[in-house]
Amino acid sequence: MAKLILSMDGLVLKEILLDKERLTIGRKPHNDIQIDNLAISGEHAVVVTILDDSFLEDLNSTNGTLVNGQAVKKHFLRNHDVIELGKYRLKYLTDAQAQPTESAAPGRVAPPKTPAELALAPSSEPTRSNIGTTSRPTALPPAAIQLLNGPNAGKELMLQKTLTTLGKPGTQVAVIARRPHGYFITHVEGTVFPILNGETLDTQAHPLGDHDVIEIAGTKMEFFFKA
Repeated sequence: MAKLILSMDGLVLKEILLDKERLTIGRKPHNDIQIDNLAISGEHAVVVTILDDSFLEDLNSTNGTLVNGQAVKKHFLRNHDVIELGKYRLKYLTDAQAQPTESAAPGRVAPPKTPAELALAPSSEPTRSNIGTTSRPTALPPAAIQLLNGPNAGKELMLQKTLTTLGKPGTQVAVIARRPHGYFITHVEGTVFPILNGETLDTQAHPLGDHDVIEIAGTKMEFFFKA
C-alpha cells in the first residue's frame, strides 16, 4: 500500500497510509491530513487513490502546490515524488520499492506507469489513449460505454483497461475502475460531480450496473455489459 511521509525541515512528522480513495490535505480540522499553518489553505489539496494509482489535485489553494519543485494543478503521483506545501513536504512511496519485480534490472527501478486521460472531445480533436496497467481480472464480463449525445454519439469504448479516465482535463474528470468484483466510477477532478442515472455522485466510488447512464462534462453515456 502506498503512503505519504510528512516532514518539515528534514524532521519526519507523520506517516500516512493511502488506505482510502479520497484523502484531503489542508489547514482546517476536518481534513484527513491537517497542517495548521497559515501558508496552507483551509482545503489545500486532495489525493485520490484508485487501485494502485494515486492522483494529486490542488484545490485552488492560495499558495499553490509543488511536486518536485514544479507547480501543479493535477498530477499523477510516482514513487519518490515530493509534494511541497509551504515548508512542509509529503513524500509519496509505493510498495514497489520494497518488492522489485523480477524483470527489473539490479539497481534500477522499473519505469512508472502513466495516467489515463481520455478526453471526450469532438471527433476532429485527438483523444489520448488509456493507461496500460496490470493484468485485468478474468471473472468479469466485458463491458463498454456508448456515447449518447454530442459529435461522437453512438461511438462505443470498450473498458479493457484496469482504469479508464473520462471527461475533460481541467474541467471534470472521472475514472471507471475495473475491479475483481465489478466496475466502479469515481470522481477525480472538478467542482461538478458526475451524474449517474439522474443522481449526482459524491466523492466515493460507485458500482456500475448494466445500462446505467452516466453524465460527465455535459456528455451522456451508457454503461453496458457486452454479450
